[in-house]
Amino acid sequence: MTNEHAAGAQTLNFQAEVKQLLHLMIHSLYSNREIFLRELVSNASDACDKLRFEALDKPELFEGDGELAIRVSFDKDAKTVTVADNGIGMSRDEAVAHLGTIAKSGTKEFFSQLTGDQKKDAHLIGQFGVGFYSAFIVADKVTVVTRRAGLPAAEGVKWECSMVGEAAGEYTVEPVEKAGRGTEITLHLREGQDDLLSGWKLRGLIRKYSDHIVQPILMKKEEWDKDKNEQVTTDEDETVNQANALWTRARNDITEDEYKAFYKHVGHDFDEPLAWSHARVEGRHEYTQLLYIPSHAPFDMWDRNARHGIKLYVKRVFIMDDAEKLMPTYLRFVRGVVDSADLPLNVSREILQESKDIDTIRAGCTKKVLGLLEDLATSEDAAEREKYATFWEEFGKVLKEGVGEDFANKEKIAGLLRFASTHDDTPGETVSLADYIGRIKEGQNKIYFVTAESFNAAKNSPHLEIFRKKGIEVLLLSDRVDEWVIGNLTEFDGKPLVSVAKGGLDLGSLEDEAEKKEAEQAADEYKELLEKMKTSLGERVKEVRVTHRLTDSPACLVADEHDMGMNLARILKAAGQNAPASKPILEINPQHPAVMRLKYEDKQFDDWASVLFDQALLAEGGTLDDPATFVKRINQLMMAMSGGAANAS
Repeated sequence: MTNEHAAGAQTLNFQAEVKQLLHLMIHSLYSNREIFLRELVSNASDACDKLRFEALDKPELFEGDGELAIRVSFDKDAKTVTVADNGIGMSRDEAVAHLGTIAKSGTKEFFSQLTGDQKKDAHLIGQFGVGFYSAFIVADKVTVVTRRAGLPAAEGVKWECSMVGEAAGEYTVEPVEKAGRGTEITLHLREGQDDLLSGWKLRGLIRKYSDHIVQPILMKKEEWDKDKNEQVTTDEDETVNQANALWTRARNDITEDEYKAFYKHVGHDFDEPLAWSHARVEGRHEYTQLLYIPSHAPFDMWDRNARHGIKLYVKRVFIMDDAEKLMPTYLRFVRGVVDSADLPLNVSREILQESKDIDTIRAGCTKKVLGLLEDLATSEDAAEREKYATFWEEFGKVLKEGVGEDFANKEKIAGLLRFASTHDDTPGETVSLADYIGRIKEGQNKIYFVTAESFNAAKNSPHLEIFRKKGIEVLLLSDRVDEWVIGNLTEFDGKPLVSVAKGGLDLGSLEDEAEKKEAEQAADEYKELLEKMKTSLGERVKEVRVTHRLTDSPACLVADEHDMGMNLARILKAAGQNAPASKPILEINPQHPAVMRLKYEDKQFDDWASVLFDQALLAEGGTLDDPATFVKRINQLMMAMSGGAANAS
């Protein structure tokens, strides 16, 4: 709803999510109020970068002034702090779009996670990226005057919002005259924020949070006035930050705090990074890479189409801030900068698609990130290994995608994978394939796994009974992406990965001769029963046979060796895809009383056979086509058994 008034001015309402974010930010992030300056300076820097890039094709956008800079000033009397830049600026429509809405996918999901607990919410808001709205942490009114480069001076825009009184949550937009391009943000400070009206304080914040910004951040020089006995602002400008590209400096010259501060700028993140890698690559292709692994997953990580985070520079000139071609999709959480000395300055997304140079840079960046993760995972330092555990908890499911996406690095990625297993019997994914092989039993030449829809279903799978009896470790895979992993990873370190729920079970030398003879004898002894059950169950099964897998359960279902696993078939069905039609194999345990009884059952044989099949299907994680008939059969068999017991007495 809009309300027209005075000469082209409009009053508009914030998007509902913005109101919610503002309220939460003002209350949850107040303890970190200093970040407002970091965020506004960071945005100003991005605006300057974007102008430099657009001016490669349209030099007239510089309007005769190619010196890009950010200016920070304050006015004690008016109680304002102003952050101004001469970057790309905004048109009226852009101002409404960028300042009045949060145009990000996943916004609703993000807000549904907010709890009302200020500490937790502060962390979540940090994941979302606070940006321009952080101004309202310290200001109860914000005025933005902006003009897009290339537009006439008369097409400047004034955007203003107050968060006090009845108008809170509304903002006005009106045309104004603005001679210079760019954006000027003036914060009208809240009560109790007067400490920010100090050149010393603002300089300290700039050096703390924004020293690495490429553009010079200017403030008016201050000198001590003996007569007034106070600091007085002069007309002379001074550059407060180092104003050089951090990634171009030698690693030894950059402190840990500087690396962390730069990450918060380039990653638009609230938290510190987990780890980073900074390297200069020389040879046929020259480029510098500064790549960060965040300490938490971004809220939109599962949107594979979301454009993420590597900023591309060419000879220190910003080109684009979401160069997705520089990093494979399964590493979409990585943030950072790549600065190439070889690419043309007018590089476009289309050129990136085709460029051999980009392929080389992408391969180098991928190798560097995987190497960094490997160093964390295999470090002798417990704190570094703990970092890898944190990484796995946040990004493990995404990294698993790489097994099928990146053939060249498949072995390296496989070494980084972590799984739950019967060794610990806990849901935590802590077991690597190397750990598994290190504990492998003598004579065992396979890596065994079971897949299921949940950890408990995997842990309690009847297929594990013989493995638990013999103390053979089995990986418990319950992530949906695990089916993708095992579909693409057939072996590790020369040992095949084998499902305990597919094909005939061959434990090789782990099975003693007496057990083999006993199984063969049972197969002969139960031959007639197996045929009778196959006839009774008809089209529901491919085959009925005596099992080697079970010690406690009466029966289980397995997929034929070359058929699709039943868990994967269920996942595909749930996703609306057609799985290839295949029938399961029913394996029965000849030692179980229910099976022994069935051997001599005649009258209710079909009911017993169906119940055994349905139980096996449920135990395997499947769903019944006709639950009502299953319950009816169970009730009838219970009645018959109790009746038989009563008659016997």
